[in-house]
Parts: sequence; structure tokens; C-alpha cells
Amino acid sequence: MKKGYKDLLAEAEAVIDTVPAEQALALHGDDGVVFVDLRDPREVQREGRIPGAFSCPRGMLEFWIDPESPYAKPVFAAPKRFLFYCASGWRSALAAKTAQEMGLADVAHIRGGFTAWKQAGGQVDMPAAHS
Repeated sequence: MKKGYKDLLAEAEAVIDTVPAEQALALHGDDGVVFVDLRDPREVQREGRIPGAFSCPRGMLEFWIDPESPYAKPVFAAPKRFLFYCASGWRSALAAKTAQEMGLADVAHIRGGFTAWKQAGGQVDMPAAHS
């Protein structure tokens, strides 16, 4: 193996902005910041999410960011700061690097992800139970 996940994470962390959970708490509610939840929908259903976060499963990120993609989402065309998170910060670090490479100007990720957000006392929205 030429490059493992630890190498990829180290490369990402060297070039992206990483925001501690406490700083993310202060940014929550800022109209200029979009929280982007990269977790699988099953994780969101089980664990909840940061209130108001935009859900973008990691596997769709590149397709939703690229304005030329048939799957492009207008949210990524907005001149805002995008704050990515996943469960622990690994997927979000890799996603932030990719988004930056794709041309999103203001991208960061939450160190420690949703887990750190909860530990810092961040609000959590639980989805409605399906009947």
C-alpha cells in the first residue's frame, strides 16, 4: 500500500482549516456559516444532528459541489463558510480538502466531529421517529 488513511488524513490536516468544537458552537446560528453533516443518513437517524445542518452524505459531496454536475446543490454555490463534520473528524477532514481543491473558498471542519460537538455541550436535533 502506497498511502494509508493516516497519510491521507495528515495531508488533509496540513492544508485545511480545523475548528475546535467550542469555536463551532460560537459559529452556530451565524447566517454566513453552513454546517454540513457528512454522515450516512442512518447515523443521523440514530445519533441526531446539529440543528440546521445541511445533510450531504460523504459519497455525494463531489457531485453536489460541482455546478456542472446534474446533482449540483445550490447551497454550495452560496458565498458562505462551509463547516463540515462527521462522527469523529476523519471523513470531514478528507471532505474539506476535496471541497477546497474543487474551489470552495471558505471550508473548514470540526475537530473531533459530532462527538466533540456533543461533548462541548452543542445542541442536537433528533429526527422524528418513523412509525
